[in-house]
Amino acid sequence: MTTGECVLAIVAGRGALPRLIAEDCARRGRPYRVVAFAGVPLDWTEGHPVLPAAFEKPGRLFAALKDAGCRAVTFAGAMTRPELNPLRFDRTMLRLAPRVLGGLRGGDDRTLRVLAEIVEGEGLELVPPQALLAGLLAPAGVMTRAAPSDADRADAVRAGAIVAALGTVDVGQAAVVAQGLCLGVESVQGTDALLAFVAATGAAFRPDPAGGRGVLVKAPKPGQDWRMDLPAVGPETLRGAAAAGLAGVAVRAGGVLLLGCDETVAAADAAGLFLWGSEG
Repeated sequence: MTTGECVLAIVAGRGALPRLIAEDCARRGRPYRVVAFAGVPLDWTEGHPVLPAAFEKPGRLFAALKDAGCRAVTFAGAMTRPELNPLRFDRTMLRLAPRVLGGLRGGDDRTLRVLAEIVEGEGLELVPPQALLAGLLAPAGVMTRAAPSDADRADAVRAGAIVAALGTVDVGQAAVVAQGLCLGVESVQGTDALLAFVAATGAAFRPDPAGGRGVLVKAPKPGQDWRMDLPAVGPETLRGAAAAGLAGVAVRAGGVLLLGCDETVAAADAAGLFLWGSEG
């Protein structure tokens, strides 16, 4: 059995991505299971084959994956760091706890690298979402009717430098800059919280009311494992950017996931924002 034919385990977090992958598997007739962890809200799993899971019991999950014939795993969607109850640890978790807890005390990238090592150590192939869905990676160029001005492009360069600096210390994958000033950066709370913060506070810090409105930039961290947790934007991101009063969103071409390209571009056009796949 080749990887393309084997049962795929979709470890489902929040957002549209795991649903899109599951629906694509169903359309193509590829066997799959949706791994649904307790405490992760999923409102779309009806009609899909689900494997319930608990963070404290990886041994039970690995056994269930083996029984289901899963040999490939993809991680899709955002997931909040779990609150682990040591009293519920199974034997596998007791063995893995020093590595897992050590990863959780670091940044997201460190945590995911530890998780990838554990998954591969169980004989499972880690498959990136972009290998499963065609057209998932952002293309190069302006995708919308609106286009970035020279001032917007300068703000995007500045924001990109900030995102790169954040990535070196494993903090976040996004920043907002307006007129050269950083209005906010992404941390563990995520992009939606960043945009909400800018919406609430950003206007007071724009030096020139008639100047550039600001740009959200999302890009992967330097040295990031691109099989897991690539930054993503979707229609809600564009609506959040509009609510924050921004001019548009710039993403790293080929390094950011578009969760429904047509819908995301439509949301940008409806708000009069640009969506730009930057190659810089």
